[in-house]
Amino acid sequence: MNRYETSRTIKDINGIQRKSTIIFPAIPNSPEDIYIKTTTIERLDKLAFRLYEDSSLWWAIAATNNLGKGTLIVKPGVRLRIPPLSAIQDNIEFVNNNR
Repeated sequence: MNRYETSRTIKDINGIQRKSTIIFPAIPNSPEDIYIKTTTIERLDKLAFRLYEDSSLWWAIAATNNLGKGTLIVKPGVRLRIPPLSAIQDNIEFVNNNR
């Protein structure tokens, strides 16, 4: 399931094409959530690959934990909520079906 599946392609003022921004709703808490506390510097993409076998799902961990834009790095000592893959897929499907 691709989060860009229904994204429009737009051109910027320089004529460069890109996908439009999609704001995904928050992923609700679930009894299946996993909580981890980082003990070393973590990269969200590597964490997503380890947990979901898909590094492109880093954004779901970032969004779930309000990490914002700018870096894939998470410092040691941060508690992260990791939503189940099924919740991420449901979120993507909801957005794609309602565009």
